[in-house]
Amino acid sequence: MSDDALVQVERHGHWSTVTIDRPAKRNALSVAVREAVADALDRLAADDETKCVVLTGAGEFFSAGFDLAEFERAFADEDFATQLWASADRWHRTLLSYPVPLIAAVNGPALAGGFDVAVCCDVRVVSTTATFSHPEFTFGDVVYGPLRELVGGSIARELCLTGKKIDAAEAHRIGLANELVAPDEVLSTAAIIAERVCAAPRDLLVRTKAKVVRCSGIEPGATLDL
Repeated sequence: MSDDALVQVERHGHWSTVTIDRPAKRNALSVAVREAVADALDRLAADDETKCVVLTGAGEFFSAGFDLAEFERAFADEDFATQLWASADRWHRTLLSYPVPLIAAVNGPALAGGFDVAVCCDVRVVSTTATFSHPEFTFGDVVYGPLRELVGGSIARELCLTGKKIDAAEAHRIGLANELVAPDEVLSTAAIIAERVCAAPRDLLVRTKAKVVRCSGIEPGATLDL
């Protein structure tokens, strides 16, 4: 297990579970959380034994998105604003260009930036308790491109321009959720998929994942351009 209080990493042979561990704040993605998780993901990516990573949240939330208190701080602190956006850019770049498959084990609500995390993964195992929405559409930029690549322009426009909340069943219907399972089956189902992924040699997975990234047409650059 990781010693970092904001993220837990558990190895399972050729794949690992990375858990966003801030349940008291609904796993809100503060700068510190984003950096801790990105660091953990980078370490795993650099390990030639890693073929797949499962990303999940501690407690009943997958993630409530970016920490809004930090945006308030950024308005008054230019240096922190620079740090915040640099962290956000690194965060999305890490997820969107990850060299091996990422599986989102969506154990509960995935809102705003938490919704984006699920979308940036390659496969989504979704609890029946999960919901998805972009409530930030009324006060900030919404990440559009990765969602469009999964569900198409019509649905992505509706979700990003109206903030519509969808439940797990609707997420499965539109192709956002690959697997829809009971809450206590999310991690076990993700583990089954991870083991399936790990049947392939790592070099083949890396080459296939590179094709996925290239064919998505998404440039993992500035967060506000996504």
